[in-house]
Amino acid sequence: MDKNLRRVRKPFVSRDQRLCPIDGSVYNRPMPVFDEKHEELEHYETMMGVPRGRLAVTMDTITDAMALVGQHGVYCQSQRWPGKPVMDIQIIMKSLTDAKELIQSVMEELKTSR
Repeated sequence: MDKNLRRVRKPFVSRDQRLCPIDGSVYNRPMPVFDEKHEELEHYETMMGVPRGRLAVTMDTITDAMALVGQHGVYCQSQRWPGKPVMDIQIIMKSLTDAKELIQSVMEELKTSR
């Protein structure tokens, strides 16, 4: 081995912090989003059923993200096209809008399959 190569130290990551844990016993832990959105999930799942209720909460979360990105777009204006947000913000907004449309189509499909 070349003496000039440095050995890269990996940061310490506890077993609970791993994204893909090796031990199979930690796969079925509850996800934090279910704790954070408990009231919303309970409300929508009661009204629409579990799958559609979870998708409705997902739509709300995406809408919140779109509002934050939109606010950022006000401050990051394109120099080439004044009054328009920079290109990366336009791409993010399009992706979020597309995701919402896909979720809406799944919700409609679930509604008709009842």
